[in-house]
Amino acid sequence: MFDLHRLRLLRELKHRGTLAAVAAALSYAPSSVSQQLSQLEAEVGLQLLEPVGRRVRLTAQAEILVAHTEAVLERLERAEADIASSLTELTGTLRIASFQTAALTLVPSALGLLRDRHPHLRVHVTHMEPEEALSALQARDFDLILAEEYPGTRNPRPAGLEQQDLLDDPLHLALPRLAGPETDNPMAALRSLADHPWVMEPKGTPARNWAMSLCRDAGFEPDVRFETTDLLLHQRLVEQQLAAAFLPGLVWSGQPSTIGLRQLPRGQRTRRVFTVVRSGSGQHPAILACRDALHRAVTLCSRQTSAEHTN
Repeated sequence: MFDLHRLRLLRELKHRGTLAAVAAALSYAPSSVSQQLSQLEAEVGLQLLEPVGRRVRLTAQAEILVAHTEAVLERLERAEADIASSLTELTGTLRIASFQTAALTLVPSALGLLRDRHPHLRVHVTHMEPEEALSALQARDFDLILAEEYPGTRNPRPAGLEQQDLLDDPLHLALPRLAGPETDNPMAALRSLADHPWVMEPKGTPARNWAMSLCRDAGFEPDVRFETTDLLLHQRLVEQQLAAAFLPGLVWSGQPSTIGLRQLPRGQRTRRVFTVVRSGSGQHPAILACRDALHRAVTLCSRQTSAEHTN
């Protein structure tokens, strides 16, 4: 029978890419990781790694082993969930990764609910962009992540992950108060900013790809002078009349907007926000409690927004 610990090291290598990254993540010496994988090759009786320049890659037989390892680990996730469900009190540690606007608006409320209902559950939160967080979730650095998906940018999720919708977050065209004519036509409002400076997320991100596509559909190439993943900085640049931007509703955390907003064209008006966990862990009591708290936080945020609009 193959050694599960060594199989996990092989799986880590597939997800992290290098022996050094595996060693750093697991607090091992690189030589120890290499030795363990050599012993696994001896157990299997086949070459599992082949050199590619200064790196290594998995052979076809190694990929087969990793696929089976994933199935075993998923089963162990279910076993862990079953054991936790048998206990009367929720304990242990839950590791969450969240992108900025959800971390600012939804996560604090959810943490308060978890603290009140499950005082012995230890929760760690890390601010991380969804693309990086998905890989870290697969590598077992996190137990749950919050992710986002912009219109027309739906990508297949990696195998072994389960997702659950959290909310549809409205998207707006945010423009300096002196820029553009007053119009109810979304495309006309967008075109009016063709010659205006823009702030967008960095190149290659789904948000940037979506924003560029939207501007090009309106017939212009945006003059992107500012690039950052910090949407609060996007908001600030618009407030200072320095740039136009596309901003999601969560930026305002239920507070009234301080800048001019215009509606976007149909089909482009919301981004999807959802949670992702590893397959087999979705019924773990800590995951269930966290998802419930996040849904309650969404309800609370919606009520605050409605109250502001009423006032």
